[in-house]
Amino acid sequence: MRSHEKVLITTSRRPTRRIRTFCNDLARCIPNSIRINRGKLNREGIAEKALELDAERIVIINRWKGGPGKLELFHVSEGLVGVPPLIYVRGIKLQREFGFRKLGRFRSLAITASFSHGNDEIKKLADALSRFLNIPFILPNEKLAGYDLLMHISKNVSEQLSITFFESRLGREIGPRITLSHLIWNLRKER
Repeated sequence: MRSHEKVLITTSRRPTRRIRTFCNDLARCIPNSIRINRGKLNREGIAEKALELDAERIVIINRWKGGPGKLELFHVSEGLVGVPPLIYVRGIKLQREFGFRKLGRFRSLAITASFSHGNDEIKKLADALSRFLNIPFILPNEKLAGYDLLMHISKNVSEQLSITFFESRLGREIGPRITLSHLIWNLRKER
């Protein structure tokens, strides 16, 4: 990611402590990300803040029943422009729940995925996040060397889509782990 292509990460208006921690976890994992407290900012205010901070992309973590309910992706132009997919979250496991309390920020990130032929949703999500975050999507036969962290997309044992983060040098999962409920690719119906 070029240095001027920052990602702003924020929350819905009244985040819980768990959502704020999740926001911090993501900010540590995504290079060139800036985490801000939303406060009373409306969407136009978030767009203005992003421009002020030289961020071209925004991730908003919305609340649902006290936890993260969905992740919305936006490009900043004249206001916020939604970028698919809209990611509905079933559950999360925070870095501290993996036993990691004070991780530093990671400088490089790549996406990996486990998918079989005919399972296009995982590959489609990996491609979309790679484009949005401007980070490489490494296919199974390519080399992983040179990245501090890997964002891995797969299906868990319950066949639910899952996004998690692995420290590449030690090959250990550090979180956060995001279990997805579903994805919405056509945003016109949703907003």
